[in-house]
Amino acid sequence: MKILSIESSCDETSVAVTEGRTVLSNIVATQIAEHRIYGGVVPEIASRRHTEAISRVCDEAIAEAGITYNDIEAVAVTFAPGLIGALLVGVNFAKGLAMSLGVPLIPVHHLRSHIAANYIVHPDLEPPFLCLLVSGGNTVIAEVTDYTSFNILGGTRDDAAGECFDKTARCMGLEYPGGVTLDKIATEADLKKYPLPFPKSGGGEFDFSFSGLKTAVINLIHNASQKNEAIDIPVLCATVRQRVCDMLISATLEAAEKFGYTKIAVAGGVSANSELRARLDGECKKRGYSLYYPPLKYCGDNAAMVGVQGYYELRDGNIAGCDLNATATLPINYR
Repeated sequence: MKILSIESSCDETSVAVTEGRTVLSNIVATQIAEHRIYGGVVPEIASRRHTEAISRVCDEAIAEAGITYNDIEAVAVTFAPGLIGALLVGVNFAKGLAMSLGVPLIPVHHLRSHIAANYIVHPDLEPPFLCLLVSGGNTVIAEVTDYTSFNILGGTRDDAAGECFDKTARCMGLEYPGGVTLDKIATEADLKKYPLPFPKSGGGEFDFSFSGLKTAVINLIHNASQKNEAIDIPVLCATVRQRVCDMLISATLEAAEKFGYTKIAVAGGVSANSELRARLDGECKKRGYSLYYPPLKYCGDNAAMVGVQGYYELRDGNIAGCDLNATATLPINYR
């Protein structure tokens, strides 16, 4: 079944055509250059750019797949979570397209899509498995019990890991997107030079708290500025990265051991982080675990992952009508 999928939850306008786990086309129009001058995504600008780009991107996806609109058998769209104005552009376009083509409309949760990015390149990956979902807006450890069934074991109580990277990078004066830049220029961590905390949340066993770490870095930079002391930015970047990875990896491995998982997947934008990949890969090899993560081109927001997850949502009868609305926040295990 050929599914046309749409992703517009933040600052990427993406349309793809997929068939099961196979990607026939995947077009992404990014707004990074425009938002860079503001140091982060401006929601109103993002939604306007989605409106301007979505028809063109859709036509490009159809052309790259070598098909016509009449070959489309379903339309999938990210409806939650995300920036509400940005989501509404994709949802309303998808509703109109599905209605005009007379095909099913499939609502897809953004975090479920990030997990599905792994299905594109790992044909052997099937539920059940444990997944660390880590991005700019979300940090969750979830049991993937089936393709459309999830159990949350832990999550952030405040900031997401990606948000911690982005905001500390911005305070260091690094170019947007901060988390990517931080990872690129990081050298060697030095906790003696920059003794950053390892915050513990007051919530569940596998919950995270990144706000204290973010605040510690901001205070460190401000104090150095007041004393006219130079900050070794590459070393501080590496120290922040190490601390975030310490927290993510320890909780993930503890959850895997407690619940008996030997298959672990990583998904979301922060799954592109070089230290997270390398260290988690080493830890899984020591334990005999199988580790899965998507290639870099599928770590960020894209419509191909929406289409693949949409295939499983449709298979389970998850179809929406013209009353489908966008939702800014929604847990991955919604029903």
